[in-house]
Amino acid sequence: MILTTLEITAWAIALLWVVSTVVALTKLPGIPDVLDAKYGTKSAEPHAEAPLVAVIVPARNEAADIEATLRSLLALEGVRLEIFAVDDRSTDATGAIMDRMAAEAAALGKNFTVLHVAELPEGWMGKTHAMAFAAGRATAPWLLFTDGDVLFARDSLLRALNFAESERADHVVIFPTLILKSFGERMMIAFFQGISALFSRFWRIPTEGTKESLGVGAFNLIRADVYRDVGGFEALRMEVLEDLRLGFEVKRRGYRQRVAFGRDLVRVRWVVGAFGMVRNITKNIFAAFRFRVWMTLGACAGLAVFCLGPFAALAGSWWMRGTTAVVLLMLLLLYRYYRQFTGIAVWYALTFPVAACLVLYAILRSMILTLVRGGVVWRGTLYPLAELRKFAGPLR
Repeated sequence: MILTTLEITAWAIALLWVVSTVVALTKLPGIPDVLDAKYGTKSAEPHAEAPLVAVIVPARNEAADIEATLRSLLALEGVRLEIFAVDDRSTDATGAIMDRMAAEAAALGKNFTVLHVAELPEGWMGKTHAMAFAAGRATAPWLLFTDGDVLFARDSLLRALNFAESERADHVVIFPTLILKSFGERMMIAFFQGISALFSRFWRIPTEGTKESLGVGAFNLIRADVYRDVGGFEALRMEVLEDLRLGFEVKRRGYRQRVAFGRDLVRVRWVVGAFGMVRNITKNIFAAFRFRVWMTLGACAGLAVFCLGPFAALAGSWWMRGTTAVVLLMLLLLYRYYRQFTGIAVWYALTFPVAACLVLYAILRSMILTLVRGGVVWRGTLYPLAELRKFAGPLR
């Protein structure tokens, strides 16, 4: 039997899925898990020689979540903290909640400082300015940058620091555990975990000379001297993806970057519903392609071929339908592996093409809205596209 061009293409895509999945499932177990007993052996009670960490929490209009975040930080065990909560021009009760929490912390002898930002200086993104503003006042040898809606387990930072000491790391990223409450949220996150396993190659991050790097807004733990040497957020003042760029700069400068799992140590509800994911992507994803139309459209084409092509093959010959079964099997294997970290059921693999369509829509929406608006709108502020493009550095 002579295969047609479409059939050969379909099997080539399926083979790429197989190879990528086998590599991912072979390498991913090598990523450390800070829940390992060896990272939690030190005393939970802080002492004079315990590590001092400055925790920096920028927040704008986070009144619904900021108190829970700050209380979880105040409950951290085994480390000495100086907490900087930055109220970034909030129009809700965020600032007042921070002030109240600071008063409570002071009564307990905790080092807690609230910084209020009334105006955003020209040439800055709000979040990068808030983090740079606080980092400039920190005296601790370690800095932890996080967000105003993140929840920390009591031993999370202690374990991360023990891991950093063990690895002699300069920058540590703990993958956050996403709080998922709906079918749509699980469907979308499952899609991204499958794609990231194939294309992100997180296991290569510790290897010197590789391009892979990472930064996560929920948990970026970095040595203060390294942060300053790479230029801090002053060098990334107009960067939409400031967490990824920080990770890139750390790796590019030759510092030791490490990533680790740690289920439920750092938790965040990143999206609310499937279309909440679409809204989040609208801000970020065009920036991931450095605001280049040709790169964005190329990525959409590749995503359609790689993620939707195998399912479109169901409309073809029996030979092409076989590729659908192969790709679905690979997805089931990937989802089965990630279930230990996310709790997402394996059968969500069946929703993969639906999620792929929503992601394609979100990418195109991000590009079109940014071009029409002439910039990125986030938290009520418009950041001009010309400025964003001017300061958009590399991510790889």
